[in-house]
Amino acid sequence: MMKCTIRGFGWVAVNGLGVGGSNTFKGFSPGELPGVQRKDLFDRPDRRFGRMDPFSRLGLAAITFALRDAGLEQWQDKRPVGIMAETFSGCLYTDGDYFATVIPEQGLLASPQLFAYTLSNTFLGEAAIRFGLTGNCQVVNSGDKCGLSTIRAAIETLSWCEDEKLIVGYCDLSDQGALNAPGALFMVLEPADGVAQPASLSLHIDEHGGLLCNDQPVDNVAMLVEQLVVFCAV
Repeated sequence: MMKCTIRGFGWVAVNGLGVGGSNTFKGFSPGELPGVQRKDLFDRPDRRFGRMDPFSRLGLAAITFALRDAGLEQWQDKRPVGIMAETFSGCLYTDGDYFATVIPEQGLLASPQLFAYTLSNTFLGEAAIRFGLTGNCQVVNSGDKCGLSTIRAAIETLSWCEDEKLIVGYCDLSDQGALNAPGALFMVLEPADGVAQPASLSLHIDEHGGLLCNDQPVDNVAMLVEQLVVFCAV
């Protein structure tokens, strides 16, 4: 049996954004996401953030909130923390915007700023640089509506790799991903030490291969989100 603890989580949804510990998380619903602004995340002016595309801002925001919720936002020495993300549409909208600048004038007006964000994993590198994370970073483009394969992989990875923690989650500007709505959700996972922690959530894979959150069966991401909502309401 492989078990870990959700040390913190962060989210951006149609109805707002924030850290798990804020008790304002209500899950995900259809609609239009609020534009993520620098002031939502950081106090100081940040030119790099201003250049980012909406998809990267969305993912970076949820990762920032997850680290903040876990008390890991501030750092001095680099840390062996990895990131695993799942997305359905990825940076497809940014790709379209970029190619709209390529077509005129036979590519002479192609935007270098947009080009920098035409990979779905760009925001993972941005998060790693900002927060001193040296672990493995990867993004999975998936159409699996269950959406639990990435979380399973994260739990299994924690059991054998050198990363002391893993940030895992979902990021989509469309409603076609595992969240069934536009938004982002990232969680900070760490191996369980065998001692139950107060006011914490556990995730584990049982002997039959089932995924459980606080000992409740979880068959898809929607059920996991329900557990997070209940946890925040307590």
